[in-house]
Amino acid sequence: MNSFGRIFRITLFGESHGSAIGVTIDGIPAGISLSVNDFSTDLHRRKSGAMGTTPRVENDLPEIVSGLYKEHATGSPLTILFSNENSRANEYNHFTQTPRPGHADFVAQKKFGGFNDPRGGGHFSGRLTLALVAAGVVAKKIVSPVEISASLKEAGGSSNIEWAVEKVLEQNDSIGGIVECRANGIPVGWGEPFFDSVESVISHLAFAVPAIKGIEFGSGFESAKMLGSQHNDSILSASGKTGTNNAGGIVGGITNGNELVFRVAVKPTSSIGKKQKTYGFESGEMEELEIAGRHDACIALRVPVVMEAITAIALADFKLIHKSLT
Repeated sequence: MNSFGRIFRITLFGESHGSAIGVTIDGIPAGISLSVNDFSTDLHRRKSGAMGTTPRVENDLPEIVSGLYKEHATGSPLTILFSNENSRANEYNHFTQTPRPGHADFVAQKKFGGFNDPRGGGHFSGRLTLALVAAGVVAKKIVSPVEISASLKEAGGSSNIEWAVEKVLEQNDSIGGIVECRANGIPVGWGEPFFDSVESVISHLAFAVPAIKGIEFGSGFESAKMLGSQHNDSILSASGKTGTNNAGGIVGGITNGNELVFRVAVKPTSSIGKKQKTYGFESGEMEELEIAGRHDACIALRVPVVMEAITAIALADFKLIHKSLT
């Protein structure tokens, strides 16, 4: 449910407009150096402020309440809190009666009998990715010297991202995008097939992130158009280096020593300025819906650092599992 991982295990908690959100991380090896300053870079990359992102601005200062002593992990669970200080809960009251298309309002109300927190999407909100990024900071320390980087390759079907964002803002609408993530320096042998293959675990984490609708590794869907002679990556050396990387660094669910490469599809933000139609619980009929509040015109702008985080989380678990077996 809200926990993931076998050895490096994370648990998310909180709601978008509740008092706080956070993450508890278990399985961190004792002695790893960690300070509040270590989180600054990645948390800032996830923040809003750029054109096309939500005007909601939070301090997003991590409060480490357990698992750390004299800036070193103690080996006990590490819990990180983030206060929600800039919330406007009253803007979401009517969504209990007129659920927003594309959001979890309708299914959450049905599943939890109306006891779910509807403010800002509650526990379904993309704000919870802040806790994922924080966990990713810790995971990156564990997998070092593996280097992970992600970038937005296109938005709204265009590689001219700034132009695409400007255009959709004029239309009072939203767009999605394609984010590519790469990881270098991974040794051969991480991954536990069948059901804990590297692709399986990364995909599981990726789809836990709101707005992710697709994923591909290496040549991905293009491989369906290729011949086997084209797709096979020739092995060049005893280190496992290959001439091409159509496999994306994974063979048989196990890392092969080459660069890990995958891409995700990010859907357009569901909350848009245009009027829409939706079902009304009280009337039992279709009603006009106009969404106020603060929303991202292109949430994909803030996704790259989240993909780095989920990759680091998956790899940290694989590294610790591999270490326990050798």
